[in-house]
Amino acid sequence: MRYAQGGGLTDAGRAARERVRLQAVERFEGGQKIREIAAALLRVSERSVERWRRQWRERGKAGVLSKGSPGRPRLSEAQIARLERELECGPLLHGWADQRWTLARIKTLIGRLFHVSYTVEGTWQLLKRHGWSWQQPARRAIERDDQAVEGMEEGGLATGKSTAAACDGWIVFEDEAGQSMTPPRARSWGRKGSTPVVRVRGRGSGRVSMAGLSCYKPGSRSRMFYSVREYRGRKSEPKGIGWRDLRDLLVRAHIQLDGPIVLVWDNLRMHLVEPMRRFIADHADWLTVFQLPSYSPDLNPQEGIWSLVKRDIGNLAAADLGQITRAVKRRLKQIQYRPDLVDGCLAGTGLSMDD
Repeated sequence: MRYAQGGGLTDAGRAARERVRLQAVERFEGGQKIREIAAALLRVSERSVERWRRQWRERGKAGVLSKGSPGRPRLSEAQIARLERELECGPLLHGWADQRWTLARIKTLIGRLFHVSYTVEGTWQLLKRHGWSWQQPARRAIERDDQAVEGMEEGGLATGKSTAAACDGWIVFEDEAGQSMTPPRARSWGRKGSTPVVRVRGRGSGRVSMAGLSCYKPGSRSRMFYSVREYRGRKSEPKGIGWRDLRDLLVRAHIQLDGPIVLVWDNLRMHLVEPMRRFIADHADWLTVFQLPSYSPDLNPQEGIWSLVKRDIGNLAAADLGQITRAVKRRLKQIQYRPDLVDGCLAGTGLSMDD
C-alpha cells in the first residue's frame, strides 16, 4: 500500500485495499479456508483473514469493508523528528532504570513531550509507519572506546589492507574460544506452556580450547585454520591454548597460504607475552601485527566462526569430553570447505576487504 505525505493511504492505495477485502468476502461466501484465502491474496496474513471473516460473520459485507482514512497524523513532521532523536538518546536519559524501549514507555514519552495522548496500539502503528521495529539489541561493553572502533575501518584496517596489498599478503583475524561439557542452550520446539528440558551430565570435568584464523585476500578464496586442545584436569597438562600453539598455527597458515600475513587480533595477555613478541620480531619479513580496539569482539570475523560452531552443538548431551572434541572438529572442518561462511562472518562485522 502507498501512503500519502500526511500519513494516510493514497486514493489508489485505498482502492486496492477495498478490492482485496471484497475478494476476501467473495471467498468467504464460497466457503474457502483461511489458509487458502491468505495464500491467494498478496501481502495478507492469515491473522488478518481470520479477523475479516469474524467481522463478516458478525456484520456481513459492511463489517469487512474499510472504515476510511484514519485522518491526519496527530504529530507533525517536526515532532516526529524530535521524538526519534529522543528515542535514540535511550531510556536512561528519560528516567528509566534499564535501556529498553517499550510501547508503554514511548506512549508516556509522547505525552511528556507533546501533551498528546496515544494508545499503545496507536504508538505501535506510529513507530512502524516511520521505520521502527521491535528488535533484540546487541550488547556492548561500557569500557568500549567507540571512537577507536569507528576509526578501525578508516585507520587500522585500511592500513592493514594497504600493507597486505603492498606485500601481496593475507589479512588474518585470530581469536580463541572454549567449550566445556555443558553445551550452549539452543532454541527447541515444544508444547505451549511446557518448557522443553535438555538433560546433560552434571558431572565431568574438562574443556576444549580452540584457536582459529580467518584469512582474507582480494581475488582469492577465503581460508580458515584452527587448532584444538583438550584439557582433562591432569597434572602438567596445559589448561588451554598457549602462545606456542598460536605460534605453530601461524607458521602452518603461512606455509599453506604461501604468502605474508597481516595479523589482526585483540589485546589478550597471551598475545603480548615476551616470547610471542620475539617471535613476531624475528619473522617481521612475513608477519605484521595490528591490534583491535579493546572490547570490540564484533569486529573480529572469527567470533562468527565460533558462533557457527556452538550453534551446531547446541543442546548436545555429550557422553564424554571426546564427543565434544569430535563435534567441534567436525564443524570446523565443514566450515573450512565453505568459504562463503567465512566471507559471511567478515560481512557480519561491517568490515570489507575492498579498497
